[in-house]
Amino acid sequence: MSTKIVVAGGFGAGKTTLVGSVSEIPPVTTEAVMTEASVAHDDLSATPTKVTTTVAMDFGRITVDQQLIMYMFGTPGQARFWFMWDDLIRGAVGAVVVVDCRRLADSFDAVDYFETNRRIPYIVALNKFDGRLDFNAEQVREALEVSPDVPIVDFDARDRTSGGAVLKTLLRYALQSNAAAEPVG
Repeated sequence: MSTKIVVAGGFGAGKTTLVGSVSEIPPVTTEAVMTEASVAHDDLSATPTKVTTTVAMDFGRITVDQQLIMYMFGTPGQARFWFMWDDLIRGAVGAVVVVDCRRLADSFDAVDYFETNRRIPYIVALNKFDGRLDFNAEQVREALEVSPDVPIVDFDARDRTSGGAVLKTLLRYALQSNAAAEPVG
């Protein structure tokens, strides 16, 4: 059996890094070199060494067990590529919204997207840059106006074990959410 999840979030939050760190196959990425044209659109102040950006999607795969294979689709973070999100989420059982706590405002649109598309359960994953977070989970929940039932976890996108824990949290939450949505009797 296979399942699809989406990894979303703002520009430079760690989506491509998460997909790459947990994928058992070399991830498929659509990274393009950032050009002078992006200077007016992309804030690099928190990520000055970033030289590429996702322009379509990332793709990875992980075998959860003998019965379940998970396909991961990472979304592009910039607003000019958001038109692709509706297609990327089609058929997904859940989503991870990756948040860079140094730039919470960059996460508003991704959280809002999943809050208004409640048919897809999502969790919020706070990516630790430099091994720390600028805000705790409850501060982020309040700032981003995340529903109280949505799990918020912290992790390091570069670490396979940490990223795997995020995906397990999403799968548990998606199963719980889908079971609650099933009609009884």
